[in-house]
Amino acid sequence: MTAISPTLRRRSEQAEALRGFALAAPAILLLALLVVAPLLVVFGLSFTDYSLGARHWAFTGLGNYARILGDPRALGAVGHTLVYVLVAVPLSVLLGLMLALLIQERVRLRRAYEVVFFLPATSTFIAMAIVWQFLLHGRIGPINAWLAWLGVGRIDFLTDPATALPTLAAIGAWQLVGQTTVLFLAGLAGVPADIHDAAALDGMGRGWDRFLRVTLPLLGPTVLFVVVTTTITAFQAFDSIAALTRGGPAGSTETLLYKIYLEAYQYTAMGYAAALSILFLAAIALFSLVQIVLADKRIHY
Repeated sequence: MTAISPTLRRRSEQAEALRGFALAAPAILLLALLVVAPLLVVFGLSFTDYSLGARHWAFTGLGNYARILGDPRALGAVGHTLVYVLVAVPLSVLLGLMLALLIQERVRLRRAYEVVFFLPATSTFIAMAIVWQFLLHGRIGPINAWLAWLGVGRIDFLTDPATALPTLAAIGAWQLVGQTTVLFLAGLAGVPADIHDAAALDGMGRGWDRFLRVTLPLLGPTVLFVVVTTTITAFQAFDSIAALTRGGPAGSTETLLYKIYLEAYQYTAMGYAAALSILFLAAIALFSLVQIVLADKRIHY
């Protein structure tokens, strides 16, 4: 058997690396054109006073970022976004996990339950907004009719600044719960049955005891994935706000993404909108990183 010289081996490895790069090059180029290049353009615009359609613009340095700190509407939008995320994410994750556990126990009609609960994730919200406007209407909505029948009193869900944002966050959780349910079902399907059998032999009964000690630790990677992806989606809340409240009443539902839309396309302040966009991306990255770092220490893969 003839030994391969180090030079030939090195050339073979280099040729294999070049072939791999050639195969990946189209995807890398597409990613660079569609993601990296626009991000760099936005980052560059954030240091200018560029206005949509303007022929002349000037470099302003950190002026747009300083403007954010002095803009109460922008700071309010950041706060509204955080409130939305802190309400929608826990609700959608907990409801999704609960529904997944209930559906897993069903032998008959399991597929039907999966389809029904996943429908909110596939429906076009602009069409569903008409339904939500009717359901939550202060005078003719059935939800307020039920509240009046119970003696609670009518609630202006979408027209009261105190209730509009929590209402939108609850609607956002409704949109996300189908996705989280399907993801948790996939995670539960990957839990080996023999582990539950071993737990039963050790005297661990069904219910919360087995769930907290066996099922939940094994679902750790799925929980982390669901929480991170759900948080990113919640940060991007836009369609429900644009369709139901348009940032009102009195700016109480104006989130950061909707603020970016207003600055860019209503007020044509593209430089300021670019700075808000960089802040938006940084907030998503920071939240995702914190979640991964904190949860990864407690998760067993």
